[in-house]
Amino acid sequence: MPAYIIELLYLLSGVLFIMGLRGMSHPETARRGMFYAEFGMLVAIVGTLMQHEIVRYDWIIGGLVIGSVAGLIMGLWVPMTAMPQRTALSHAFGALAAALVGVSEYYRHYQFGGHLDSFKLGALGFEVLLGSLTTTGSLVACGKLQGVLPGKPLLFKGQNIFNMTLLAVTVACFVCLFAKPGVVFYFYTMVALALVFGVLLVIPIGSADMPVVMSLLNSYAGLASAATGFALGNNVLIIAGTLDGFSGLILSILMCKAMNRSMGNVLFGAFGSVAEGTSSGAGGEMREIGIEDAATQLAYARQVVFVPGYGMATAQAQHVIRELSEALEERGVTVKYAIHPVAGRMPGHMNVLLAEANVPYSELYELEQINPDFPSTDVAVVVGANDVVNPDARDNPGSPISGMPILEVDRAKLAIVLKRGKGRGFSGLENPLFFKEKTAMLYGDAKETLTRLVQEVHKL
Repeated sequence: MPAYIIELLYLLSGVLFIMGLRGMSHPETARRGMFYAEFGMLVAIVGTLMQHEIVRYDWIIGGLVIGSVAGLIMGLWVPMTAMPQRTALSHAFGALAAALVGVSEYYRHYQFGGHLDSFKLGALGFEVLLGSLTTTGSLVACGKLQGVLPGKPLLFKGQNIFNMTLLAVTVACFVCLFAKPGVVFYFYTMVALALVFGVLLVIPIGSADMPVVMSLLNSYAGLASAATGFALGNNVLIIAGTLDGFSGLILSILMCKAMNRSMGNVLFGAFGSVAEGTSSGAGGEMREIGIEDAATQLAYARQVVFVPGYGMATAQAQHVIRELSEALEERGVTVKYAIHPVAGRMPGHMNVLLAEANVPYSELYELEQINPDFPSTDVAVVVGANDVVNPDARDNPGSPISGMPILEVDRAKLAIVLKRGKGRGFSGLENPLFFKEKTAMLYGDAKETLTRLVQEVHKL
């Protein structure tokens, strides 16, 4: 196959990736954007299979079959509520692939007396270093999200100093490769230390910060892929990896801004291990409300705003929320959904779940849009959210989340909060909202509680 045909396919693939990324910038065009990106990947694979360097296809076909089957199984069996864990695994697999390609290239060139120029050697080292730490970091993130590992930060004395020292030694091994590229000790030591650093990078980060961690890991995996492209001289890997890497980095910065925190604070602040007594105004008793009373308040309201959080995801309650919304809308109630940018455990988590339940995009409102509506909202229904509705972020300068933009649920005329129990959220912070006079608590599984609310509303 002529080289220019392959390059044209790669160019088409890159254009499709860009169109896909642009399409995914808005919910209404996200599905179309995914189709563009999927077709772009198909074109890239076809172009790669036409490379003249390929001498046999049996291992490639075997890999395609195994990967396709695994992807199909995960797509069909993994519930939407487990999408953060699924995404973390995808980051781990992608980064592992990049790292293995780098190890293979190094072995191929230097185990048999070969040579790489300084640029390609640097790209290869960067690819393996970043790919290795992203692999183990993503696996740890998946474990935290799945509950296999503790969601709270895992800390030890002098942790940040130890981590920085480990990173410095890893980078030193990388630098030594330039001086003596044939010394395999430097290369494999760098790989081993990067794998360890990936674990130590993520274990001190609490589950409340997982949205930022997920987008950062996505960025690392993309940059590792871009480095793979430079090491192999593959243009489509450079384009796709760069798009993925920098879009993930930009998203991470925007999410940190949404939490009013720096990237360094997220990575090294061990958020989630806060001390007791950091909340202001959180005292007294939480007032409970019965199902019948809650249903009456909802049925005779003019406007109801649902505020979904991670609790909605764990209870898989998105479909029942949609049923309750429809029941209220039949009675003439205006229904809106307030979406905080860091609600859930991955970027866009709530949007994905509500889209699965066929909630119209027109009913989804971002933080800046919905906050002015809360004073005129009769009932705000909080489903498993905690930190994103915590008024301490606005009112208490001493709070660890001070300055973080929140959904101002406390300004609504009545707030009904659905929680499993009286415990705190993943951050470990007490929420004064739950103790306010105009807040009513509904304890229990969110899905079951919402189902009963639907039944009661239909009776009225």
